[in-house]
Amino acid sequence: MAFVGSDACAGCHQAETALWKDSQHKHAMQHATAASVLGNFDDNSFDYFGVHSRFFKKDSKFFVETDGPDGKLATFEVKYTFGIYPLQQYLSEFPDGRIQALSIAWDSRPKDQGGQRWFHLYPNEEIKHDDVLHWTKLNQNWNFMCAECHSTGVQKNYDATNDSFHTTWTEISVGCEACHGKGSRHINWAHSQRSWFGKDDDPRKGLAVLLNERDGVAWHPDPKTGNPQHSIAAALPRREVETCGLCHARRGEFSEDWVPGQPLSDTHAVSLLARGLYYADGQMRDEVYNYGPFKQSKMFQAGVTCSDCHEPHAAKLRAPGDGVCLQCHASDKYEVASHNRHEGVTPAVACASCHMPASTYMVVDKRHDHSLRIPRPDLSVKLGTPNACNDCHADQSAQWAADAIERWHGSVRKGFQNYAEAFQASWADRADATTLLAVVAASPTASAIARASALSELHSRVSPANIELARKGLADPDPMVRVAALGMLDGLPGERIWPLVSSLLSDPSRGVRIRAMSVLAAVPPANLPAPGRAPFERAAAEFVAAQRLNADRPEARSTLGNFYASRRLTADAESEYKAALRLSPQYSPAAINLADLYRQLGRDAEGESVLRTAITSSRRDGGLHHALGLTLTRQKRLNDALSEFRTASELEPDRSRYAYVYAVALHSSGHIGDSTNVLKENLTRHPGDRDTLLALITFSRDAGDIGAALEYAEQLSRATPNDRELTRVIDDLRARLKR
Repeated sequence: MAFVGSDACAGCHQAETALWKDSQHKHAMQHATAASVLGNFDDNSFDYFGVHSRFFKKDSKFFVETDGPDGKLATFEVKYTFGIYPLQQYLSEFPDGRIQALSIAWDSRPKDQGGQRWFHLYPNEEIKHDDVLHWTKLNQNWNFMCAECHSTGVQKNYDATNDSFHTTWTEISVGCEACHGKGSRHINWAHSQRSWFGKDDDPRKGLAVLLNERDGVAWHPDPKTGNPQHSIAAALPRREVETCGLCHARRGEFSEDWVPGQPLSDTHAVSLLARGLYYADGQMRDEVYNYGPFKQSKMFQAGVTCSDCHEPHAAKLRAPGDGVCLQCHASDKYEVASHNRHEGVTPAVACASCHMPASTYMVVDKRHDHSLRIPRPDLSVKLGTPNACNDCHADQSAQWAADAIERWHGSVRKGFQNYAEAFQASWADRADATTLLAVVAASPTASAIARASALSELHSRVSPANIELARKGLADPDPMVRVAALGMLDGLPGERIWPLVSSLLSDPSRGVRIRAMSVLAAVPPANLPAPGRAPFERAAAEFVAAQRLNADRPEARSTLGNFYASRRLTADAESEYKAALRLSPQYSPAAINLADLYRQLGRDAEGESVLRTAITSSRRDGGLHHALGLTLTRQKRLNDALSEFRTASELEPDRSRYAYVYAVALHSSGHIGDSTNVLKENLTRHPGDRDTLLALITFSRDAGDIGAALEYAEQLSRATPNDRELTRVIDDLRARLKR
C-alpha cells in the first residue's frame, strides 16, 4: 500500500473533508506564507535575558534575528509554521537537514485574553545556547521531537555517518492517512466499485472483498459505512484510542511501521505513571497529553472512545458545555444542585471543572486532564496531590475541601483510581511500598496502565515473594503490561529467567519482543537452547534497528552501548557511548556507562577523565559525582572520593543510594559519627530504605549499641516480615541484651 494524499479522499468523503479543512489538524504544520503566519513580523522585537530578537519580512519571506547555536546573533529564515491556536511556533531549517523550533512563539489568542504578543516558552529560566532546550539544540529538533505528529507519512532519514537529516513527508500537515493509514488500497477498491455499479452509484455500498498487501488478511466493507474493515477488528479493542494515541500520548518512537488501530506499544515506548510525569494518584503533572490519563479512566474501561466526545475530523467537541457529558449522563441526575453543589454560581460550574481540571502548558495552552476522576481533596491532605476543589478555592485548605466533600457525600471515599497511596509509598521509599504496589499490580479492576506502572515500580523490589506478579504480567493481554513485567525482571540473571521470558522473544508485539531482548541480552549465545536461538537473534536485530532509527539521540546510542556491553562487545559499546556524548555532552548516563565500561576493562583513569569532562557540562548532576566517587575509591583516593559522594548526596537528596554510599565511605574512612548521622538523615527522608537500615543495624551493633541495632532491625522487620535471616539477627540482638 502507498500514501495517496488527502485530496484523493475528498471526492467521496466531502463532508469529512469540509470539517477537516477548518481543523487544527489541517494547520498542524504549514509552509510560512502571508496566509499561514499569524505572528507580527513587521520589524517587531522581543527581549529575553539580554537577547534582543527581531522579527521581520524581506521579499515575501519571514526572518528572525536571534541567538544562534554559538550564542551569537544571526538571521534565520522561518520556513514553516507550527500549530495555530492558542499559540503558533516557527521553524527554521539548517544546512544539515535539521529543522528547529524557535522557543519564542506567537500568542494567537485575542488581545482581551492576553494574546497577540510574542512570548518565550521558558519565561522564568535563562536557556543559553549550550542548553539542550535551546532552540537550536536537541530538544527543540523537529525531525525527532515533532515531525511524526505534525505531518503525515514522515520518514526521518537520519544519516549517522554525516550527522545529518533528509526527513520527508507525504503531506505537510495531519491529513486523512495520518489516522486512517495508507490509502491506495482503499482508493483502488472505491474505483473498482464505481466501475462495478456505475459512476452515479456510491462505491461505498460495494460488497467486494479486499486483500491487504501487507499481511494478506481479508478486509470487508463495514455494513454501516461501506468502508473496508478488518475481519478481526472486533477482537482488537480500543482501536480508535490507540490510533489517537499515536500523537496524543507521551511516548517515544522506535519503529516507523505504525498501523492505525494496533496497540501503540507495538511501535512506541509509552510513558507510564512515573514520578515527575504524573502525581501519585495519576493526575497529569508534566506534559503527558491525553492517552495516559484517559486510559486510567472509568470511561475508557466502560468502552468510551475519543470520538464519543470529539468529532474526529473537525477535532472539536460534539456538543457545547456539558452537552458532551449529557450524551450519556442523565441531566436530571447530574445537572442538578444536589450533584454539583454549586447552585447559582457564576459562571456556572461545568462537569469538566470538577472532573477534568485544566493545567497550562507552553505558557498559554490549557489542557484538561482526561483521567475523568472524582475530586479527592482527602488525598491532598494525606499525600499532597492536587484536587479540583482547591483549583478554584485556592484561598481555602485541602482539609476544608475534604470536609465539604464528606458532608455532601459521606465518609466513604469513592473513586476509580485507587492507587495513589501505593505510588506515593514507592516514590518516598516507604517500607510498605512493596505490599501496596503488589495490590495494584494484581488488581482485576485497576486499569492496564496502573498495573503496568505498579510492575515497573517493583523493579527495585523484586523478590521470590512477588515474582509471580511478573509471571502473570508477562501473560497479560495488554502489551503495555507485558513490557512493564519484563521491566520488573530486568537486571536479574538472564539465564535464570530464560524459562520465564524467552517465549516473549516471539511475542506478537514488537515492543514486547524488544524489551524481552534487552532483559535477556547478557545470556551468552553459546548457552542458548537450540529452539531459542533464532527468536533471540531476530529480536536482537529488531532491538538494534530500533536504536538505529533514533541514532540522532544520545539516549538511543547509550542504550545500544548498554546492549553491546551486556553482550561483551566492548569496542562497539565504547563507540556508541562516545557517539552519545558527541551528540550531547550533557547526557550523563552515557558518561557514567562509559566510565563503568572502562572500570570493567581496568581503565579507571580514562573513566575518571570522562566523568570530569561531563561534570564541566553538568555540574549539578548527582549521578556524575557519585560515579566519580566510585572511580576514585577504586583508585584508593578516599578523601577525593568522599568529596564527590558528599556532593552527590547533597545535589540529589531524593536518591537514597547516594547518601547510603556516602555514609559507608565515611565509616570506612573512620568517620563513624558522621557516617551514622548521614544514615539517620537518610532514614528520615526514606523511612523504609533497606540498605540504610541494614547499615545502621551493623554499625550500631559494632559500636556496642545493641538497643539501637535492635530498634533498627525491628523497623526493617516490619517492612519485610518474612525475612528469615533478619529474624535470626533480631533473635541474636535480643539475646545479647539479656546478657
